[in-house]
Amino acid sequence: MLFITFEGPEGSGKTSVLAKLKEKFASEGIEITTTREPGGSVISEEIRKIILNKENTLMDPWTEVLLYIAARRQHLVEKVFPEVSSKKIIICDRFSDSTLAYQGYGRKLDINKINAIQDMAFDNFKPNLTILFNVSPEVGLQRIESRNQNENDRLDKETLEFHNLVYQGYQEIVKDNPERIKVVDASKKFDEVLNEVYQIIKQFISTSS
Repeated sequence: MLFITFEGPEGSGKTSVLAKLKEKFASEGIEITTTREPGGSVISEEIRKIILNKENTLMDPWTEVLLYIAARRQHLVEKVFPEVSSKKIIICDRFSDSTLAYQGYGRKLDINKINAIQDMAFDNFKPNLTILFNVSPEVGLQRIESRNQNENDRLDKETLEFHNLVYQGYQEIVKDNPERIKVVDASKKFDEVLNEVYQIIKQFISTSS
């Protein structure tokens, strides 16, 4: 199994790229399984509703961390771990780096503690490849503002300061994982970003087979 993750701040376009990417590979006869976090399984999707509910403004930061980790553990056990010995290609929209960026750096929680909890909860499981959709908070939030406001979640409502901390957090995560994480300029036109991500994954698949 190849486990690839997409990461990025709000409005980076990774979810839209993932949908088109699956179609593009399918047209070549390459099957890609896509999933998301928080979510990806029935129980994890229920936890997602709690985490992203706009009404849950009193949620404690560590409660938030533990809910994300619980959702991720359930997702891994149900959908990912059973495929470890298979030849499947799974692309996940967000994974453990999101928890570090948003809760570790964004909420200013202890990075080492989060890393330790995640390593324990996920049996030290790591993605084979991560693509970071890099876009400034200003650009990302402008994109979000153009959406239907009813679609926005609790994290979309955070301050610009919070989103700046998340963005800087991602830059630190890249520095710590230069071999695993490839950075794509997500401020470019959609088709350009899609093609660049496609080329990265196509090359990765060919060198991993």
